[in-house]
Amino acid sequence: MQAPSPKTNSDEKRNMNAGPSKMAEGIALQRMAESMLPEDERIFFDPYAIHFVDHQILEWARDHPLEAKAIADEFERKMPGWSNSIRARIRYFDDVVQNVVGEGFNQMVILGAGYDSRAYRIDGLRGHIQVFEVDHPQTIERKTEIITRILGMLPEHVAFVPLNLEYEDLWENLKTSGYSPTAKTLFVLEGLVMYLSRDAVEELFSGIVRNSGDGSSILFDFIPQSFADGTSDREGGRNIRDYTIMAGEPIRSGFADGEVHIFLSRLGFSGVEVIPSSEYGKMYYSGKNASRPVSGLLFFASASVRDRFCATGDGADV
Repeated sequence: MQAPSPKTNSDEKRNMNAGPSKMAEGIALQRMAESMLPEDERIFFDPYAIHFVDHQILEWARDHPLEAKAIADEFERKMPGWSNSIRARIRYFDDVVQNVVGEGFNQMVILGAGYDSRAYRIDGLRGHIQVFEVDHPQTIERKTEIITRILGMLPEHVAFVPLNLEYEDLWENLKTSGYSPTAKTLFVLEGLVMYLSRDAVEELFSGIVRNSGDGSSILFDFIPQSFADGTSDREGGRNIRDYTIMAGEPIRSGFADGEVHIFLSRLGFSGVEVIPSSEYGKMYYSGKNASRPVSGLLFFASASVRDRFCATGDGADV
């Protein structure tokens, strides 16, 4: 959990349209914290994450290590296993992205990209995969400024697409940026679906089916509907919801047990795979990390766009 903001005006409120995403910065802080662990303990390494964390927070944590640890401990107490699930999500998504070149993908679209750094730190993407990073204009603006400062220029294999996913035309903006709707594409939706309305999620996933090439895939995470609607507060659910509200990006949707397979199949996806915490916890936290708990509130999922010929019977577009 990040240190208290240096601003003291408790009446100041943030929302999705007021400045760069604070949630994106919080995830960058998680990536930085994991990357600072000893090499034999960390589950991934992101050298770029530190550049996206407010320098005042870093200075405060450096000068107040005991207080910073106390905040992190309190975060874990209120939201048990949530941080470790977020970090396992980063590693799991890293593993999937690492394989896109060998699996014949030509494009990767990162929706709600925030301060995702995969396009810059994962070997093999440059020169093989065209990456499109989509997020709110103010978040994209801050990100491109920082990336330019780090790399000296914006990488040619990355196109930055500033827009509000719920109110602007994603596909026209992507096409204007060079996106091909016939290319095999991996869509990465990390920490996004839970912050969209159910109608927006359905429209987005339906659009992916209609606007992507054969063999395209989606990779996303989701939470239980009971967590999203507040009918269950297990594992610190209420505290997590309060935290997202404070960050200006409240949780808006989830899926009931077994619903993801039905939902995706109806929209035109196949090969649906859901990874629960009981599985990814064992995948990434063993040995020295065996005592690190994960949250049962976060699930990972993937699916492929169903072949249009098989879906329609005559090869027509859907």
